Amino acid sequence: MPQTSPPTPVVLVTGASSGVGLAAAHELARRGRRLALLARGEEPLRRAAEECRALGAPSVLVLPADVRDDAAVARAVAEVVRLEGSLDGVVSCAGVVAYGRLEELSADLFDAVVQTNLLGSANMLRHALPHLRARRRGSVVLVGSMIGHIAVPTMSAYTVSKWGVRALARQALVENRDVPGLHVSYVSLPGIDTPIYRQAAYAGGPAGQPPPVVWSAEKAGGLVAHVLEHPRPVTHGGAFDGVTRLGFVLLPRVFDAWVGPLFGRLASDRSDVMPPTEGNVRRSVPEDNRLEGGHGSGVGAAIRHVSTAVRRGLGRRT
Repeated sequence: MPQTSPPTPVVLVTGASSGVGLAAAHELARRGRRLALLARGEEPLRRAAEECRALGAPSVLVLPADVRDDAAVARAVAEVVRLEGSLDGVVSCAGVVAYGRLEELSADLFDAVVQTNLLGSANMLRHALPHLRARRRGSVVLVGSMIGHIAVPTMSAYTVSKWGVRALARQALVENRDVPGLHVSYVSLPGIDTPIYRQAAYAGGPAGQPPPVVWSAEKAGGLVAHVLEHPRPVTHGGAFDGVTRLGFVLLPRVFDAWVGPLFGRLASDRSDVMPPTEGNVRRSVPEDNRLEGGHGSGVGAAIRHVSTAVRRGLGRRT
């Protein structure tokens, strides 16, 4: 009898209309996966679906939903299983950012960042894991950040949420060890060139930008897709990730003294001051959703900052 090939895996991607989520969806489409794309804005989500079909995805479901809404997430997961017959993988990318000191951010903005990044990931796991456990196999990737391992000024809500995502991934890994075919992975990403910095909420101050050396969204999405299909508990991206984390743990006083000045120079655009705004934290801003943010690699900015510092140092000596 002729052998039948296994059905094409179905992967649910959150935050799929922009940035890393969109890039991961593109890469999974190239790999021929059936996709379910979830995000708040329906119009950019439909554009993403068209792009994924053109890249090779056999089928693409569009699921407009807010990951903060547990009931909406439950309906979305149930819809995937009903229409596709299975759920094989989940990529949790939905995320938002707010810039401002802790006391400068309103409770609503702070809470919304934590609800999207951390509780949204928990909502997705809550409803996806029972299906994966029932099938005794599957792969989940929670997308984190280097900032989930350190502390930086003016990003309190994002930092707290990403520390929480890291803990959530470890907890889910421990709780599902009894199913050998079910894998939970955590990916820590460095600065990525996405629109999230322009979409962010601001208490008022310099615009945020990814610190050098900056990855493209495609590179980040490729890593996420690779980990989904070749699971490992923890993956760190970025050449300086390990050095930064080591400094935070082993030299806390030095790290705390330097992180403010360095963050202000390398992760902020002081030439562009943002007025107070909610950005896309509490509601979708579809017109700003895209793959890249236009920030470039950041290497040139880093060289300029170092050159300026050297010139100033030499000037003090003369």
